[in-house]
Amino acid sequence: MTGPKRGVVLIVDDEPEVADAYAAHVRDAHEVRTAYGGEEALAKLDEDVDVVLLDRRMPDMVGDEVLETVRDRGLDCRVAMVTAVDADFDIVDMEFDDYVVKPVSGEELLDTVDRLLRCADYERALREYYRVTRTQVALQSAKGAAELADSDEFGRLEERRAELRDSLSAAAERLADEDFESLFRDLRE
Repeated sequence: MTGPKRGVVLIVDDEPEVADAYAAHVRDAHEVRTAYGGEEALAKLDEDVDVVLLDRRMPDMVGDEVLETVRDRGLDCRVAMVTAVDADFDIVDMEFDDYVVKPVSGEELLDTVDRLLRCADYERALREYYRVTRTQVALQSAKGAAELADSDEFGRLEERRAELRDSLSAAAERLADEDFESLFRDLRE
């Protein structure tokens, strides 16, 4: 391993050899949990999980039900369906973040996890930027310019907003360059 692990990935597949192979590919970059069925996945799923790689066809509980339970619990994790089931119109209302059809390479798994983590990081930063901006607007509406200028708290708020704006701009460029390019490439194929 070359650096700290970026995220917690839950790999769910009813075929232990498949789940273990996926885990072997992801383990160097991320903390990995494995589950060999839907019920076990839900037992291992908590607030620490960042990404779920979820099979759709499992005998105890299908992946669609696991996904629905994840969303009902309101967990802030990204879910990629990694499945041998070709996409059909039944996926229109499913709230997954990515749909990957097997067979899948280790590199493709890592790319999927990394892309979902980048999107999650961007969304969290965007929420914070919005919160900081709304706080700034509320204070500007309630306080006079002189009082704001004398406030260390307001100065820190302005600095944080500028940092977040720069960070979001850089993250948006990375998303555009890396993720949207692959998305549009997939659409052309």
